[in-house]
Amino acid sequence: MERMTWTLDGIAEHESIIRHSVFRTLAAPVDDEAGAMAFLAKVAVPDATHNCWAFRVGGRYRVSDDGEPSGTAGRPILSAIEGQDFDGVMVVVIRWFGGIKLGAGGLVRAYGGAAAACLREAAKIERVERVRLGFHCPFPVYAEVEAKLPGWNVETRRCDFGAEGAMMELAVPVQERTAVENWLRDLTRGQEPIRELDEEQG
Repeated sequence: MERMTWTLDGIAEHESIIRHSVFRTLAAPVDDEAGAMAFLAKVAVPDATHNCWAFRVGGRYRVSDDGEPSGTAGRPILSAIEGQDFDGVMVVVIRWFGGIKLGAGGLVRAYGGAAAACLREAAKIERVERVRLGFHCPFPVYAEVEAKLPGWNVETRRCDFGAEGAMMELAVPVQERTAVENWLRDLTRGQEPIRELDEEQG
Protein backbone atom coordinates (compact mmCIF):
# COMPACT_ATOMS: atom_id res chain seq x y z
CA MET A 1 0.00 0.00 0.00
CA GLU A 2 1.65 3.24 -1.06
CA ARG A 3 1.59 6.23 1.23
CA MET A 4 -1.15 8.74 0.69
CA THR A 5 -0.01 12.22 -0.25
CA TRP A 6 -1.95 15.42 0.24
CA THR A 7 -2.21 18.83 -1.29
CA LEU A 8 -3.99 21.95 -0.07
CA ASP A 9 -7.62 22.73 -0.78
CA GLY A 10 -6.88 26.44 -1.27
CA ILE A 11 -4.60 28.99 0.40
CA ALA A 12 -3.82 28.58 4.11
CA GLU A 13 -2.49 31.17 6.54
CA HIS A 14 -0.99 31.07 10.03
CA GLU A 15 0.69 33.65 12.23
CA SER A 16 2.93 33.14 15.25
CA ILE A 17 5.00 35.47 17.41
CA ILE A 18 8.26 34.09 18.76
CA ARG A 19 10.35 36.37 21.02
CA HIS A 20 8.88 39.50 19.45
CA SER A 21 9.48 38.33 15.86
CA VAL A 22 6.31 37.86 13.80
CA PHE A 23 6.21 34.82 11.52
CA ARG A 24 3.39 34.87 8.97
CA THR A 25 3.01 31.66 6.98
CA LEU A 26 1.14 31.37 3.69
CA ALA A 27 0.75 28.07 1.86
CA ALA A 28 -0.86 27.27 -1.48
CA PRO A 29 -1.40 24.33 -3.83
CA VAL A 30 0.84 24.59 -6.91
CA ASP A 31 1.27 22.48 -10.04
CA ASP A 32 4.87 23.37 -10.87
CA GLU A 33 7.79 25.65 -10.10
CA ALA A 34 6.32 28.50 -12.14
CA GLY A 35 3.18 28.36 -10.01
CA ALA A 36 5.27 28.37 -6.82
CA MET A 37 7.25 31.42 -7.97
CA ALA A 38 4.06 33.23 -8.99
CA PHE A 39 2.62 32.65 -5.50
CA LEU A 40 5.83 33.93 -3.92
CA ALA A 41 5.71 37.09 -6.05
CA LYS A 42 2.11 37.66 -4.97
CA VAL A 43 2.55 37.24 -1.20
CA ALA A 44 6.15 38.29 -0.45
CA VAL A 45 6.40 41.48 1.62
CA PRO A 46 9.30 43.62 0.36
CA ASP A 47 9.80 45.48 3.66
CA ALA A 48 9.68 42.33 5.83
CA THR A 49 13.03 41.17 7.23
CA HIS A 50 12.92 37.80 5.45
CA ASN A 51 10.66 36.00 2.95
CA CYS A 52 11.75 32.37 3.28
CA TRP A 53 10.13 29.55 1.36
CA ALA A 54 10.11 25.99 0.09
CA PHE A 55 8.05 24.02 -2.37
CA ARG A 56 7.73 20.40 -3.43
CA VAL A 57 6.03 19.19 -6.62
CA GLY A 58 6.57 15.51 -7.31
CA GLY A 59 10.33 14.92 -7.27
CA ARG A 60 11.16 18.62 -7.60
CA TYR A 61 11.78 20.94 -4.68
CA ARG A 62 13.56 24.21 -3.95
CA VAL A 63 14.22 26.15 -0.77
CA SER A 64 15.32 29.68 0.09
CA ASP A 65 16.70 31.07 3.37
CA ASP A 66 16.40 34.65 2.02
CA GLY A 67 19.23 36.04 4.14
CA GLU A 68 18.77 33.87 7.24
CA PRO A 69 21.80 31.66 8.12
CA SER A 70 22.11 28.80 5.63
CA GLY A 71 19.87 25.83 6.39
CA THR A 72 17.85 27.54 9.14
CA ALA A 73 14.69 28.46 7.20
CA GLY A 74 14.03 26.94 3.78
CA ARG A 75 15.13 23.42 4.71
CA PRO A 76 12.99 23.28 7.89
CA ILE A 77 9.99 24.53 5.87
CA LEU A 78 10.57 21.73 3.34
CA SER A 79 10.84 19.23 6.21
CA ALA A 80 7.41 20.37 7.44
CA ILE A 81 5.95 19.80 3.95
CA GLU A 82 7.48 16.33 3.69
CA GLY A 83 6.77 15.43 7.31
CA GLN A 84 3.03 15.79 6.71
CA ASP A 85 3.13 14.00 3.33
CA PHE A 86 2.26 17.07 1.28
CA ASP A 87 3.02 17.38 -2.42
CA GLY A 88 2.23 20.13 -4.91
CA VAL A 89 2.58 22.75 -2.17
CA MET A 90 4.44 26.06 -1.77
CA VAL A 91 4.98 27.49 1.73
CA VAL A 92 6.22 31.04 2.35
CA VAL A 93 7.17 32.15 5.87
CA ILE A 94 7.51 35.92 6.20
CA ARG A 95 9.44 37.21 9.23
CA TRP A 96 9.49 40.62 10.81
CA PHE A 97 12.50 40.75 13.15
CA GLY A 98 11.54 41.71 16.70
CA GLY A 99 14.97 42.61 18.06
CA ILE A 100 15.87 39.34 19.79
CA LYS A 101 18.11 36.90 17.92
CA LEU A 102 16.90 33.31 18.02
CA GLY A 103 20.15 31.52 17.16
CA ALA A 104 20.41 28.77 14.54
CA GLY A 105 18.46 26.16 16.53
CA GLY A 106 15.77 28.69 17.39
CA LEU A 107 15.38 29.70 13.74
CA VAL A 108 15.05 26.07 12.62
CA ARG A 109 12.32 25.51 15.23
CA ALA A 110 10.59 28.80 14.43
CA TYR A 111 10.45 28.37 10.64
CA GLY A 112 9.78 24.64 10.75
CA GLY A 113 7.19 25.08 13.48
CA ALA A 114 5.40 27.94 11.68
CA ALA A 115 5.20 25.94 8.44
CA ALA A 116 4.07 22.76 10.24
CA ALA A 117 1.35 24.62 12.17
CA CYS A 118 0.02 26.24 9.00
CA LEU A 119 -0.15 22.92 7.15
CA ARG A 120 -1.66 21.10 10.14
CA GLU A 121 -4.54 23.58 10.34
CA ALA A 122 -5.08 23.81 6.57
CA ALA A 123 -7.87 22.11 4.66
CA LYS A 124 -6.24 19.33 2.66
CA ILE A 125 -7.28 16.93 -0.06
CA GLU A 126 -5.76 13.70 -1.23
CA ARG A 127 -3.36 14.18 -4.10
CA VAL A 128 -3.90 11.55 -6.77
CA GLU A 129 -1.45 11.10 -9.61
CA ARG A 130 -3.46 10.94 -12.82
CA VAL A 131 -2.91 10.15 -16.47
CA ARG A 132 -4.96 11.85 -19.20
CA LEU A 133 -6.67 9.55 -21.66
CA GLY A 134 -8.70 10.36 -24.77
CA PHE A 135 -11.57 8.04 -25.62
CA HIS A 136 -14.42 8.17 -28.13
CA CYS A 137 -17.51 6.88 -26.35
CA PRO A 138 -20.31 5.62 -28.64
CA PHE A 139 -23.80 6.80 -27.67
CA PRO A 140 -25.21 3.32 -26.86
CA VAL A 141 -22.73 2.87 -23.97
CA TYR A 142 -22.38 6.51 -22.87
CA ALA A 143 -24.77 6.26 -19.89
CA GLU A 144 -22.97 3.13 -18.65
CA VAL A 145 -19.56 4.80 -18.95
CA GLU A 146 -20.79 7.91 -17.10
CA ALA A 147 -22.19 5.75 -14.29
CA LYS A 148 -19.14 3.51 -13.94
CA LEU A 149 -16.15 5.90 -14.09
CA PRO A 150 -16.68 7.68 -10.72
CA GLY A 151 -16.18 4.31 -9.00
CA TRP A 152 -12.54 4.49 -10.13
CA ASN A 153 -12.24 8.14 -9.09
CA VAL A 154 -11.97 9.13 -12.77
CA GLU A 155 -12.55 12.81 -13.60
CA THR A 156 -14.14 13.71 -16.93
CA ARG A 157 -12.21 16.82 -17.99
CA ARG A 158 -13.95 17.31 -21.35
CA CYS A 159 -16.81 15.75 -23.21
CA ASP A 160 -17.49 16.89 -26.79
CA PHE A 161 -20.53 15.35 -28.44
CA GLY A 162 -20.45 14.47 -32.13
CA ALA A 163 -22.71 12.56 -34.48
CA GLU A 164 -21.64 9.10 -33.27
CA GLY A 165 -20.93 9.71 -29.62
CA ALA A 166 -18.80 11.73 -27.21
CA MET A 167 -15.10 12.48 -27.38
CA MET A 168 -14.08 12.25 -23.73
CA GLU A 169 -10.95 13.43 -22.01
CA LEU A 170 -10.51 11.44 -18.81
CA ALA A 171 -8.13 12.02 -15.90
CA VAL A 172 -7.56 8.51 -14.57
CA PRO A 173 -5.71 7.68 -11.33
CA VAL A 174 -2.47 5.97 -12.39
CA GLN A 175 -3.16 2.86 -10.31
CA GLU A 176 -6.61 2.43 -11.93
CA ARG A 177 -5.45 2.92 -15.51
CA THR A 178 -5.24 -0.76 -16.51
CA ALA A 179 -8.65 -1.57 -15.06
CA VAL A 180 -10.30 1.43 -16.75
CA GLU A 181 -8.68 0.75 -20.14
CA ASN A 182 -9.59 -2.97 -20.04
CA TRP A 183 -13.19 -2.21 -19.11
CA LEU A 184 -13.58 0.40 -21.88
CA ARG A 185 -12.04 -1.98 -24.43
CA ASP A 186 -14.37 -4.81 -23.39
CA LEU A 187 -17.36 -2.49 -23.49
CA THR A 188 -16.61 -1.32 -27.05
CA ARG A 189 -15.16 -4.70 -28.17
CA GLY A 190 -11.87 -2.92 -28.88
CA GLN A 191 -13.49 -0.79 -31.59
CA GLU A 192 -12.60 2.53 -29.98
CA PRO A 193 -8.90 3.30 -29.41
CA ILE A 194 -7.83 4.77 -26.07
CA ARG A 195 -4.88 7.11 -26.30
CA GLU A 196 -2.77 8.91 -23.76
CA LEU A 197 -2.86 12.69 -24.09
CA ASP A 198 0.32 14.61 -23.46
CA GLU A 199 0.25 17.62 -21.15
CA GLU A 200 0.72 20.17 -23.94
CA GLN A 201 -2.80 19.53 -25.19
CA GLY A 202 -4.40 20.71 -22.00
